Amino acid sequence: MSIHHQAIIKEGAIIAEDATVGPFSIVSSKATIGSRTRIDDSVLIDGRTTIGKDCHIFHGASIGCIPQDLKYAGEDTEVVIGDKNTIREFVTIHRGTAMVGTTEIGYGNLIMAYVHIAHDCRIGNHCVIANSSALAGHIIVEDYAVIGGLVPIHQFCQIGRYSMIGGMTRITKDVVPFGLVAGYPPRVYGLNIVGLRRHNFSNERIDNLKKTFDILFRSGLNVSQALKKIEEDVESNGDITHLINFIGNSKRGIITGLK
Repeated sequence: MSIHHQAIIKEGAIIAEDATVGPFSIVSSKATIGSRTRIDDSVLIDGRTTIGKDCHIFHGASIGCIPQDLKYAGEDTEVVIGDKNTIREFVTIHRGTAMVGTTEIGYGNLIMAYVHIAHDCRIGNHCVIANSSALAGHIIVEDYAVIGGLVPIHQFCQIGRYSMIGGMTRITKDVVPFGLVAGYPPRVYGLNIVGLRRHNFSNERIDNLKKTFDILFRSGLNVSQALKKIEEDVESNGDITHLINFIGNSKRGIITGLK
């Protein structure tokens, strides 16, 4: 274990023997730090926070502080962060509220400088959240999503898997899986083709999704009519099933507007 003599480790904290904690960092008595995780200088790990293996938390990050929610009354909620996450400078990740109880970050994510992740958010695996984006409470981000810089996201929104949001795009509705969303007001510009190819989607999978997006956003049908036509006209697979279920379960409605 490499703990700098100027770090403050409160009694009760559990830190793996091969973890590193830098100078002026503070680790809560309820915190658990996993193997080979590196915490740089001036980091605050507060509250009941669990951090997995092989993470790197950079200078000035603040994780596990109480939520910015006026209903919060001191409940013993938590932050759970999985393995292999990179959390850059001055990121803030707040603990959950009584409504859910946990703010959760999955596996292998890159969270860039000055990002804020509020209470009860759930971030999946292999996501990228770029500089100065702000996620309000209760947001779900599915696997492999990319969120550009300076993006504010309204509470309770959902961001679909393999989607990409362009920088400075204000998100107030759900972003469909596999889509590329940008602009003000935001609209769907088509598939996140570059992202899909980077993750080895076959031409057949991409063509199937293109056909689905054409029905959803170019046919002139409303969402209910489009979903029915997709079920009739598009070959079903895991991608299409997930997309249909995502839209069917959307509570805020989806961003549309593809031209």
